[in-house]
Amino acid sequence: MIRDLSKMYPPARHPVPHQPGQPLKFTVTESCDRIKEEFHFLQAQYHSLKLECEKLASEKTEMQRHYVMYYEMSYGLNIEMHKQVGNVLLECKKEVKTNSNHTVVGVRGMQMIYK
Repeated sequence: MIRDLSKMYPPARHPVPHQPGQPLKFTVTESCDRIKEEFHFLQAQYHSLKLECEKLASEKTEMQRHYVMYYEMSYGLNIEMHKQVGNVLLECKKEVKTNSNHTVVGVRGMQMIYK
């Protein structure tokens, strides 16, 4: 069993000046007060950390919501761009086909003229 309570409990936040040469002695009331003070300090710290944790959790939820929103927008834009590129390619294909048909008709017409 520990007889010297100074080894069991850390020094108080506001230590009482110690007289050199005298051993530290704590009364039961002082020890209870010190324990109560430390408990209230830890309780306040816990409350502060709990509020911070709740705040971070709500920020995380908000960030996830934004991520999903941006992902959906990006996906929609990507699909739209692919559709537009497909339409442009289809128009180009039609133009090339029309031009090649005109060229073929023009060449055959020229061949008929020169025969």
